[in-house]
Amino acid sequence: MNEKQRARIVLKILDKEYPKIIVPLKSRNVFTLLISVLLSAQCTDVNVNNVTKYIYPKYYKPEHFKKLGKKKIEKLIKKIGIFRIKAKSIYNLSKILIEKYNHSVPKTFEDLEKLPGVGHKTASVVMSQGFGYPTFPVDTHIHRLAQRWGLTNGKNVVQTEKDLKRLFPKKKWNKLHLQIIYYGREYCKARDCYGLTCKICTTCYPNRKKPVKTKKA
Repeated sequence: MNEKQRARIVLKILDKEYPKIIVPLKSRNVFTLLISVLLSAQCTDVNVNNVTKYIYPKYYKPEHFKKLGKKKIEKLIKKIGIFRIKAKSIYNLSKILIEKYNHSVPKTFEDLEKLPGVGHKTASVVMSQGFGYPTFPVDTHIHRLAQRWGLTNGKNVVQTEKDLKRLFPKKKWNKLHLQIIYYGREYCKARDCYGLTCKICTTCYPNRKKPVKTKKA
C-alpha cells in the first residue's frame, strides 16, 4: 500500500466518522479567533474556551485590549500557560492592528506572521477558520498522526504540511485538519493507540506489530 492509497483510506474513515465539524475554539469574530489560537499554544482548547468565555462578552476588539494594558490582560488569562508572554503579545499585536491595519486582522500570511506571537500555524488557522482560505495547519499532534499513518517521513512540521497538501485535495484541507485533530483526541491518542489499535492504523498497516516511534516536530 502506497501513501496515496493510505491517504484515501484516511479521508474515507474521517469523512464517515466526522461528516460535520465544529471549530473547537470559541470566538466572537476574526480578532478573537486570532487571540484564542495564540492562547492555545501549549494549552488545551477546553482551557482556552473556559477562560475566554468570561473575556469575549466584554473585550473583543483590538482597542479593548490596548486600553486594558498588559497587566490587566495578564490577570484575565492567568489560568493559561505562559500567560505573561501571551499577554505581552496580545497587547502589542492589538496596538499594531489599530495603528497599521485600521483595527482589523490582516488577510495575508505575510502580514499575520509579522504580528507578535503569531507563527505559521496560528496564521494558517486564522486564514482557514477566519477567512475561509484553503490551508492545512499542522501542529505536533497532526505531525505525529501523519507519521503513524504513513503520510509523511516526519522530519518537521514544514515537510509534513507539504506532504499533506500534496496528498489531499485542496478543497478538503480546512475540514480535514480539524477531522484529524478530533480523531487523534478520540481514537489515535499518543499513549493509547501507539499506531496499533485505531481503525486508521490497523487498516493502513494490518501487519504492524510494534509501536510506532514518531519523530518530534
